[in-house]
Formats: sequence, structure tokens, C-alpha cells
Amino acid sequence: MSVFTRRRSGLLLHLSSLPSFYAIGHLGRPAVDFLDFLHRSGQTLWQMLPVHPVGYGHSPYSSTSAFAGNPLFIDLEDLVQLGHLTAEDLRPFQRPTARVDYQHACRCRNTLLPRAAQRFFRQGDPDLETAYAHFCTSQAWWLNDYCLFQALREVFHDAPWTDWPAPLRDREETALRQWSERLGQRILELKYEQFVFFRQWQRLHQQARERGILLFGDVPFYVAHDSADLWCHRQLFRLDETGRPTLVAGVPPDYFSKTGQRWGNPVYDWAQHHREQFSWWRARMRQALTLFDVIRLDHFRGMAACWIIPSDAPDARHGHWEPSPGDELLEALQRDLGKLPLVAEDLGVITDDVTELRRRWRLPGMRILQFAFDSGPDNPYLPQNHTADSVIYTGTHDNNTCRGWWQELPPSVRDAARFYLQGPEAAICQEMVRLTLESVGIFSIVPVQDLLGLGAEARMNHPGTREGNWLWRLPADALTDRLAHDLLHLTVTSGRTG
Repeated sequence: MSVFTRRRSGLLLHLSSLPSFYAIGHLGRPAVDFLDFLHRSGQTLWQMLPVHPVGYGHSPYSSTSAFAGNPLFIDLEDLVQLGHLTAEDLRPFQRPTARVDYQHACRCRNTLLPRAAQRFFRQGDPDLETAYAHFCTSQAWWLNDYCLFQALREVFHDAPWTDWPAPLRDREETALRQWSERLGQRILELKYEQFVFFRQWQRLHQQARERGILLFGDVPFYVAHDSADLWCHRQLFRLDETGRPTLVAGVPPDYFSKTGQRWGNPVYDWAQHHREQFSWWRARMRQALTLFDVIRLDHFRGMAACWIIPSDAPDARHGHWEPSPGDELLEALQRDLGKLPLVAEDLGVITDDVTELRRRWRLPGMRILQFAFDSGPDNPYLPQNHTADSVIYTGTHDNNTCRGWWQELPPSVRDAARFYLQGPEAAICQEMVRLTLESVGIFSIVPVQDLLGLGAEARMNHPGTREGNWLWRLPADALTDRLAHDLLHLTVTSGRTG
């Protein structure tokens, strides 16, 4: 049954933003508390960003694996309950922080998770050992390579895999066998981390189901070059003989950037994907759908055509469009997985071929209210131009908060927005939330920062910058009963409670 058959609403909050004592949000009590708030306020969607291990800059959209879970999100207190850690182990690392402290979070997990793994292997819990063995066997198709990749990254001090010794870089069988034996203990510890992550995730997923809440995830279109996926599947990407990209991804020049954006991700060799019957993509989406009930496919326009840039070009102006086999890929996914619960991220410069592809596959697109008021009556983001096959947002993780956006608007755009936003200026955020929920769009999503009426200091990401992103955290006492009551009332009057 399609998830798009009834009007729903929800909140956008990444796991990292949950309050906790360990420098970053996690899958334990804070996540359950947030589910309880969603339930009390009538929400049936929890949207979050990608949950895979992050690399440089801690961006959820630049991961070392398209399949593994981020060990920073592991609930350490659950490991105390299992006897793998003690309260005394945790105490030195308990540090409530107003913002995510990635350095402390990494130090904490890098110390405690190997310790927990060693106790687990010594403990001799038959049921847990059986579950661990089943996990390692059932997930071996990605787990073995990922754990070896991570262990090797540690040995080579996070150097990219293209700088490793050639036998490892090129995955020669003898080198892989020798290093797997040499790093055997560390590989077991990394497998334990993944076992714990997925065990805790499935527990959270079940708790969401019990409250009638769908988990709404995010799958980036591209993957990072320094990832297990590239190291293990070089044939699926356009790389040279040393594994370095010959072409990279981006977007062309537009109103916002005269030189476009050069993202630097390797681009797909679609002919090889076709020869392999899109098996990597099918496995990726199958894995994602064990974690989430609904998935936003980032950069959906890449399904129709990709902007391809020579790897030695200084910016995106030197790129060109190349078609992508979107219909064939989506057909392969649907044949394998059934009706696709996908939302197409169709923001930016979207051409007719992208819109037609989305509509052929009956995938909802996205509408952002912050984009609605700076042009004429045909602006597709204006409330009267919304369509039912849309997910309506006040803003996304890439936008300023509503309050920050309002404070930076030119007077002419403010005047246009006031035609829709009723009430005093102090209530702008509430009005944006109201318009989002009252829209005809099948889903409505509000970032928690907008529900709380926070300013630019609570912004999650500034696209095009490398510093100061992914740091915002929810204050522990921010989601009050009064807030839940008010949101429930708006949800009921908007017809989004089912």
C-alpha cells in the first residue's frame, strides 16, 4: 500500500540535533522522547538527514559508506544495560553541549565502542552472539568490505584509498587476505559497532510504528570518492587506472552562482550499471528501505541528466549535460522493491524532462514556502500553486530558519509575503507553519527550528561552506506540552491526522 494515500505532517530533525550528554544526539532515550512529542502533537512523519558514517566536514551527504550506520549515533547507555560498558566508563565522557561537538563525540565513541566490543566477545551471551552471527552473515555482502576499508583508513591515517599501497588500492586478493588477517581484531570491533547500530535502529523503528509514525529518510544521489563503495566498485564510476575521477559532478551556472557548483563527486558509469542490471542501486535502496518508510531522493534531477565536469576543470562552467537512465533505473527498483515510497528532491533549475520523469513514476516533488514570494503569481511555490503530489516545507536543512529568512528579506518581498502571512510580524514563523500544514500537498514538513521560531543561529547548513555546519542541537526542554497542544490543533484543522 502506498504511503501517499493520506495527508500527513511531520517534523524535520536530524539525529545529531537531539539533546544528550555525549556531545551528539543518539538512538536512545532522546529519540524516543521525540517520538512521544510527535505522537502527542498529531505528527506521523519524522524526517531526518542521511544516517551513514560521515567523513571530512561531518556532512551527512558525504559518507564513507552508502550502507553502514553512523556509530556516533549509538546509544552508549544501552550498552551499559547489556553489560558491555559500565556507568563508570561513561562518566568521564558526559558533557552536555549546546552544539554538536564532533571532536568529543568521536573521542568518546573511539574509546568506548572498542571496549564494549571486547566485553561482548568475552561475555558469552548466547542469544546476543547468535544475533551478532546472523547479522554478520546476512550483511556480509557490504559489511566485510566496509569494515576492512575503515580499518585500513585508520592504519593509513585517513589517507584516501587512492593513496594506499597499490596492491590494496587495487584490491589484489593476496593483499586483501593478508591485511584482513592482520587487522582481524579491529574488523571484529567494527562489525560489532554496526551490529549495535542496526539493532538499536530496528528498536527505534518499532517504537515509531507503535506510535503510528513513519521514518522519513534521505538518500544522496552521489557517493563520496573516499568511500568503501568506490574502493569496492570502481567499475561503476568513471575513474582512471589509479582510481581517481576523470569526471566529477556539479550543477551549471545559474542565478545564484556565475560559475556553477563543482561538487567533486565521481559520476556514474551508467553503461556498467545497466550491464549489472543496476544491482548496486537495487541493494542500496533495499537497504535504505529497511531503515525508513519513506525516502527523499536527493538531487532527483540527476535521474534525468547529470552535469558532468572534467576533473581538472577549476569550476562548473566547463561542464555539460549527459542523460541518465532514470526510467530504466526506477523500473529496476520498482520491479525489485514494489511501489516506491520516494519523494523527489526537485529543487533548483528543473527542466521539463525532470518533471516528466517524476510524474511518470508518480513521485511527489518538493515545494519550499521560503521560495514563494520573490516573483509573480505563477511562482510554483506560492500556496495557490501547490499540487497534491507535493511535499510542502517551510524550509529545508539548506535554508535559513524562517525567522532568519524573514529578517534578511528585501522590503518588497516582505510586502508580497504579508499578503499570505496573517497576524503580527512576531508570528511570522507560526504563519509559515500554518500555510505549510494547510497546503493541498500530500505531506507537510516543518523543521523543528521553525516550529520553535528560532533565528539564523539555529540554521543547520550553509551550502557552499565547509565550516560551522551540522552543529545545531535541540534544547532539552524546548518541546513543551503547550507546543504539542497547539501543533495538534493545527494538524487536526488541516486534516492531517488521518
